[in-house]
Amino acid sequence: MQWYNVRASQNRPIIVNGYAYPFINQSVFQQWTKDLTYVSSFSYGFDENGNLIPLFDESLILAAYRNGVAPLMVITPLDAAGNFSNELASKVLNNEVARNRLASNIYDTVIRKDYFGVDFDFEFLFADDADEYVQLVSQVERMLNSIGAVTLVALAPKTYTEQPGLLYEGHDYKGLGEAADLALLMTYEWGYTYGPAMAVAPINKVREVLDYGITQIPPEKILMGIPNYGYDWTLPFVQGQSAAENLSNPEAVQRAANVGAQIQFDETAQTPFYRYTDSQGRQHEVWFEDERSLRAKLELVEEYGLAGVSFWTVMNPFPAASRLISQMYNVTKVI
Repeated sequence: MQWYNVRASQNRPIIVNGYAYPFINQSVFQQWTKDLTYVSSFSYGFDENGNLIPLFDESLILAAYRNGVAPLMVITPLDAAGNFSNELASKVLNNEVARNRLASNIYDTVIRKDYFGVDFDFEFLFADDADEYVQLVSQVERMLNSIGAVTLVALAPKTYTEQPGLLYEGHDYKGLGEAADLALLMTYEWGYTYGPAMAVAPINKVREVLDYGITQIPPEKILMGIPNYGYDWTLPFVQGQSAAENLSNPEAVQRAANVGAQIQFDETAQTPFYRYTDSQGRQHEVWFEDERSLRAKLELVEEYGLAGVSFWTVMNPFPAASRLISQMYNVTKVI
């Protein structure tokens, strides 16, 4: 496989996607636009009849087009209260009338609001719904292909086909990779809000997902997920009680300066971290992303021959990302 151990070339074009909520600060979005191919507008939900729950993101769509970024509509099984519901997804996926209505509503919305395509983000699906999910994505891809629109699907970070767990079982890498134009591997959240302190996207764990992913999906269709955030854990971690504080990467650096903490670097995870004691005497541990960890991740794009990367999210600035992407790659622009 000749794409291993090849240095990134400035001439190497890559796709860069970034997730954003419609209420994104426009000045922050402006900082990202030259480095984005797509912006995925999060998110439409739907009801059990396949009718979409409206998303008022016209200002984001307008800002995207004004700055040469192609907007994608994100569709997730969010109910009317805005909660992920695998029960809702199952009802629609297993009801042919509702599934067809959802597909038609996605198609009509792409045309009506001038999206460049759709981004499917169905998480925590039941294992029994895996085939039906492939059918939906394939159905929409065929419909959108007829108008030149793109279909992207976001996948849980699996390392083998029969991996157990609600996060993984409903995602058929091979089937969904064939059904969609692009597949985003969500290679983050090893360190997460309700888990123990650790890197959000340790490079060794990211590699394990990519090693499996490229056996199921052509690498030129894969986007690797990159987190644009970190967490601050109060120690000791207590399962079922502890909840980490979400931080932007610049906030994490500023906090280290404020508390006088020395930022360290974990060579295995290729991720920065630090520890400190707060004013109440509590110990903290913080993991986040910086230029070093981001470079390590971006180098994997060339090494594995991937299509590009996707940031969750672009709601906060990350100056290192803009600097490194422009140094290492050329961002593909489709509009």
